[in-house]
Order: sequence, then C-alpha cells, then structure tokens
Amino acid sequence: MRPHIIVNVAMSADGKLSTRERRQVKISGTQDFNRVDRLKAGSDAVMVGIGTVLADDPSLTVKAEECRNNRIQRGTDEQPIRIVVDSRARISPDASVFRKGSGKRVVAVSRKANPKKVEQLKKLATVIIAGEDTVDLVQLMEELGDMGIQRIMVEGGGTLIAGLIEQGLVDEIYSYIGNIIIGGRNAPTLADGDGFISESDFSRLTLLEYRKIETGILLHWNVEHPQ
Repeated sequence: MRPHIIVNVAMSADGKLSTRERRQVKISGTQDFNRVDRLKAGSDAVMVGIGTVLADDPSLTVKAEECRNNRIQRGTDEQPIRIVVDSRARISPDASVFRKGSGKRVVAVSRKANPKKVEQLKKLATVIIAGEDTVDLVQLMEELGDMGIQRIMVEGGGTLIAGLIEQGLVDEIYSYIGNIIIGGRNAPTLADGDGFISESDFSRLTLLEYRKIETGILLHWNVEHPQ
C-alpha cells in the first residue's frame, strides 16, 4: 500500500512559494512554523524535490525538542526519514539533509543519474532507482510503502508537488496563505509543471478546515480521488 501523502506549503496571496530567483521568502510566522513542526513530527517521512534542496538547503528536521521526544516515546526515530527526489543525482554530499540531525535518508534517482554520483550517495543514504529520465513517482511510492513508510509530508517544490498531483498520489494539502504579494510569471507556485489542459483532468479538493493564523489564513484540503 502506498503512503498517505500530505502536502504542506506557505504561499503569498498571489500563490507564489518564493521569488522568481527561487529565493526563499518568510511568508508565515512562529505559530505556523510550530504547526509545521508538529505535522512533520507526526509523519514517517518528509520529502522534497532537488530544486528545493539546491535553492534552500533545508535540513528537513523536527526542530522542537518536545516533538522529538514525543517521537521517541512512540518508539520511532527522533527524526522522520528524509527523502529527496533527485532524478540526476545532483545533490551535494555536503547538503544539510545529510549533515544535520539523526535518522535515515533516502534519495530517489532515475536510471539517467550519474553512476559515480549514485555510488557516492549510497554511502550517505538509501538510494532508490525508479524511472528512466525522471523519477517514476508511482514506483517510488510503492517502494517507500514496502519500507513501512505510511505517512509522508511533502514540503516542496512546485514541480514535485505537481507530479504527485498528476499521478493522483496526494491525499491532503495544507496551504498557508500569507499577507504579501510576490509576483512574477516565473515565480514557483504550489503546482508547477505542464499543468492540466482539460477541465475534466483538474484535481478537485474538498475544504476541511480554515483558520486565521497570525496575519494569514490556513486552508486544509482533502484531495478527491475518482473511484
């Protein structure tokens, strides 16, 4: 069984995740950061695409000691498994995801990845090879499910999220909308990629919850899956 996938993003009022230069922008505040930390701590794994790693170098770790202790008390590792989707194995061995925090790491690559880079990565992480030119997300989820991963939080970026949505793999979306406008036709959005052409292909959402947090609003969506 594939994992349950939760997407969490913070976006500007005009739907941008960052600037057109992919420069990280502070969109939400402390209360939302704490919410995200709890969501992360409650997940078996945290996943991002290589674009997010190259732009922001995130550690993907749970920050709050209380959240880490709760994980240990539940009998899990202090940190969730950290997963990077990286078709061509471009991630640096010095990336924060490898250097900071304890726990397991997974890097998913395609068969077009440089074999030497793949061998280097095997010293730092479990490497899953799925797909020819790009990572086959359906196959990846099957393999992650076989590893016992039941719940994945996806933090970005727009290309990975779009691919997951297109494959019908996303179950929930948390979108925090901040009180700024970033602008830019090339600035990343929640779902980049080619996009859907036909209205019949659009992903449909059901709003489960909305609440004001600091100067923005949090929307919690369920993603509908046709039977």
